[in-house]
Amino acid sequence: MSADKPLPLEGVRVLELGNYIAAPTAGRLLADFGAEVIKIERPRTGDELRGWRLYGGSTSMLYRTVNRNKKSVVLDLRTAAGRDAVLRLAERSDVVLENFRPGTLERWGLGPEELDAVNPDLVLTRISAFGQTGPMAGRPGFAAVAEAVGGLRALVGEPDRPPSRTGVSIGDSIAGLYAAFGAMMALFRRETRRGGTRPPLDERVIDVALNESVLSMMESLVPDHLAYGVERQRVGGRMEGIAPTNAYPCADGSSVVIAGNADGIFRRFMTTIGREDLAADDGLGTNAGRWARRDELDAAIGEWTSSLPREVVLAELDAVGVPAGPIYTAADICADEQYRARDMVQHFDVDTGDDEPRRVGFPGIVPVLGGTSLPIRGLGPDLGEHTEEVLTGLLGLSADELAAARG
Repeated sequence: MSADKPLPLEGVRVLELGNYIAAPTAGRLLADFGAEVIKIERPRTGDELRGWRLYGGSTSMLYRTVNRNKKSVVLDLRTAAGRDAVLRLAERSDVVLENFRPGTLERWGLGPEELDAVNPDLVLTRISAFGQTGPMAGRPGFAAVAEAVGGLRALVGEPDRPPSRTGVSIGDSIAGLYAAFGAMMALFRRETRRGGTRPPLDERVIDVALNESVLSMMESLVPDHLAYGVERQRVGGRMEGIAPTNAYPCADGSSVVIAGNADGIFRRFMTTIGREDLAADDGLGTNAGRWARRDELDAAIGEWTSSLPREVVLAELDAVGVPAGPIYTAADICADEQYRARDMVQHFDVDTGDDEPRRVGFPGIVPVLGGTSLPIRGLGPDLGEHTEEVLTGLLGLSADELAAARG
């Protein structure tokens, strides 16, 4: 998409009341494609994410990444002036995002009814640990808990060790995706007026639970249990019921991931590694048979990969159409030609606490429009960077009103 064309969500204004990762991820997705996202932060400290994984400077790269393309406005929601400013901003917004514990907005006088009263077209997207209803609604919970309750944690790790965790807050990010999708769904309904009337309030409140977001990604975990009595177990680098697919060591000390589990691909795979006997084995012609003999197959594959350097393994498998790839580090991603061709690592000068700014790469915008990533318009802002611009320019607050609202 060329720079002179409007972004898909230009003209949409989003008021983000959330912090940490889930709601800010939803806000980032909307901001990436042109929405004006006004992020409300508490006085002095702001979003706690500013201090997470902070190796230098005053604002973490995690915050800069999750809150890119947004505006930061400081408001003190403990004050009447701060809460009034939120209502006035909501009156001029299309979407409100929040991820507080259920009941928090209501206690502040900023609940769905109050927001609806000032803006009957507003979409309210709410993210919480367990949803806005049910016996667990009031409980606090971060992604770690949601990933456990949602069924993911039981499947991650080696079978003879305690459950492990992915290296990112995947539960928060999944919930953020659902929140952004829910907001867009409600906006589409509102704009098209399907049904002939303005959607009622309960159809403009999007209720996203972290644990349910994780559960929704668990494929057939629950149906397999109820239909067949299957209780899936941790299988390390494998995938339950699918073979061969795993990580395999190479002669140079690196590893590759190979997914040779489709019937036709498996035969080509075995021929390539010099195991024509396995390619021709009728007992391995289906996935069920291969899963039953997964240890035998992994041993054969590992024997082949460990005799060759990684680049040779990948080249030979690519030549015969067997899906395989290296296990990348951050340095590998930064050097990769495919990421570079699609502008998926974009560089900015950033304050990292050193005497001079450092040139830092940040992940590009997904999905791609027009062949390459859209450009990131700005990194996560400094705390309160846009407070005066928004509160004075958009709301017309006086200097005294501004001071009262931001504490």
